[in-house]
Amino acid sequence: MKVALIHDHLAQDGGAEKVLKVLADMFKDAPIFTLLYEKKNVDKYFKDRQIETSVIQKLPGGVKHYQWYLFFMPIAVEFFDLRGYDLVISDTSSFAKGVITSPDTLHICYCHTPTRYLWSDTHQYINELKYNKWLKKIISLILNRLRLWDRLAADRVDLFIANSQTVQKRIAKYYRRESFLIYPPVETDKFKIKEISENQEPSYFLIGCRLAPYKRVDIVIEAFKELGSGYRLKIFGDGVDMERLKRLAEGASNIEFLGRISEDSKPELFAGALAFINPQEEDFGITAVESMASGRPVIAYRKGGATETVIEGKTGIFFDTQTSDAVSRAIREFRAENFNPQEIKAWAEKFSTGNFKNQITEFIKHHQEQLK
Repeated sequence: MKVALIHDHLAQDGGAEKVLKVLADMFKDAPIFTLLYEKKNVDKYFKDRQIETSVIQKLPGGVKHYQWYLFFMPIAVEFFDLRGYDLVISDTSSFAKGVITSPDTLHICYCHTPTRYLWSDTHQYINELKYNKWLKKIISLILNRLRLWDRLAADRVDLFIANSQTVQKRIAKYYRRESFLIYPPVETDKFKIKEISENQEPSYFLIGCRLAPYKRVDIVIEAFKELGSGYRLKIFGDGVDMERLKRLAEGASNIEFLGRISEDSKPELFAGALAFINPQEEDFGITAVESMASGRPVIAYRKGGATETVIEGKTGIFFDTQTSDAVSRAIREFRAENFNPQEIKAWAEKFSTGNFKNQITEFIKHHQEQLK
């Protein structure tokens, strides 16, 4: 069976790239088609793999400023020639699902979400752009055209897999398609429960993600500024919102920015925390599960993927509004001694890489037999 993998782009390192890494491990001979890539990301996960890129890779600013070519991405995806493949798996939250396949090819889309800035988050996306109102209107027109293409592209997919129930609902609403649920893979075996002595009790709360406005790290910073020096916060990650968040945290000695951290350093950071804070609405939320795989509870906004991964009172607690007051109230009410690290880790194993591989394999086998 000839298999091809197609991914939106490899210009950043996030949850979708972790899924692609596992798929690439499952299909070791499959070429990876992607709009563009940064060499450091390919060297990290996909060294010595066959990577096929679009023309955007070679255009001026095509890698560093790929957003410039947003309007051309649908055309670039359609240029990929996937004739001769029996199975195509697109791993996507935007354009990869629009690839054109042969009539006899089975196209399975692992969907992280219908494209946020085209559907669920359009107005928020436009409002947060740092452009004047006239340029925003032009961008709105471009998004309108892309939205039409995106809806048509969804019809090219034979079978959708959603990464959460939250995403299943979006696929049904925006694409009018049924989907199957398979949670993303989390490398739970990398994370361990830390043996803590009386003199080494956890002393900090932790938050980490790609720093963008919709992640709502700002309300956590505001909460910890109000809570004061008795509550420490460590923030890991980098992104476009970094400078604004640092300005917001000025003068707060209990807040520490760690910047981008390596995958190797994450387990110890998670294991040593009182709890992980998840203030955003995630499609799934791999980082929260990594915390639970370390035996540490999660304090989460009650919406999105967290409602599927966090069990209230057993693996974490929730707050119901995205405000600093709600966060600070949850922090004050949180008691680490009420949670059993062994039980938390046992629950996290449900989302292991091994489970993901088994479910994907069975899914492909079942539907290949149906299509014969």
